[in-house]
Amino acid sequence: MKRIILLSLLLITVSTVLLSQRARRPTIMVVPSDRYCISQGYSQTFESQGVEQTIPDYRQAMQNDADLRLVITKMGGIMADRGFPLKDLEQELRSLERESAELAMLESRESAAGVAESPIDRLKRTAQADIILDLDFTINKEGPRKYITFNLRGLDAYTSKNIASAAGTGNPSTAAPADLLLEEAVLSHMDEFNGRLMRHFEDMFEIGREVNLTVRVWDDATFDLYDFFPYEGMDMELIDIVEYWIEDNTVEGRYSLSDGSYNFLSFEQVRIPMYYTDPRGRERAMDTRRFVSQLASYLRQEHNINSQIHQRGLGDAWLMLGD
Repeated sequence: MKRIILLSLLLITVSTVLLSQRARRPTIMVVPSDRYCISQGYSQTFESQGVEQTIPDYRQAMQNDADLRLVITKMGGIMADRGFPLKDLEQELRSLERESAELAMLESRESAAGVAESPIDRLKRTAQADIILDLDFTINKEGPRKYITFNLRGLDAYTSKNIASAAGTGNPSTAAPADLLLEEAVLSHMDEFNGRLMRHFEDMFEIGREVNLTVRVWDDATFDLYDFFPYEGMDMELIDIVEYWIEDNTVEGRYSLSDGSYNFLSFEQVRIPMYYTDPRGRERAMDTRRFVSQLASYLRQEHNINSQIHQRGLGDAWLMLGD
């Protein structure tokens, strides 16, 4: 009896160690808010389909704003002290510059359309950060003294949902630089803020990462989603076959079919697993494109349906059927 108890305790201990090794901390990247960049003149304006849009210019901001560089460096240090791995904004911007020439030459095979991405989408895709820390701050003056007001939001990089937030004002100082003003202002908020980040990340391990998925049918396809295909010894509408696959391959069958018709299906709150096992038996991190590509492979192999994946962001993809 004693041997059984000891063996059980050993198995529990080993399982706990393996779980702790697997459950890594979220990767963080600190990025200046759109409001800060635009208000300081670090922005670009362009016209898209007749609508004028203004987007932040992170490279210009990091090159010209000494206070911003100090504040981002200090915020990175505060997070690192609490055990959160960081992605450096300036290094990621350099990576983007190296691939910009290749991206500019990339065209669609069908329409020769260029690749359109916002700056934050490009950063998310390149850095593969789990959480974006959207940082806004203002350095105020009160006579000879200065103090900082900050607004910090933790955003899920896949869904852009606000998962943690903190805001506050520091004490005035006559000599402290911007980074120390920030540190004094935020330290009292960070334990609660980081606790919320970890709860969100632990939730992803338990019930999966949340993404969105849309299935569409090309207008020249020879079928639509209401057509019947063979499925487990019977004929079933394609719309149901796709939904069954989503249900079988999400964590605990968690998803929401928000809308659909004969030519499209829109899935929201799709909970994909954090990892998958590749054909060589290796465990890999799962992302939106990999999950959608598995659906595409299933439809091609089982129902002879060709498709094309159009990724619209880190956590959003379209699967175009009938290509």
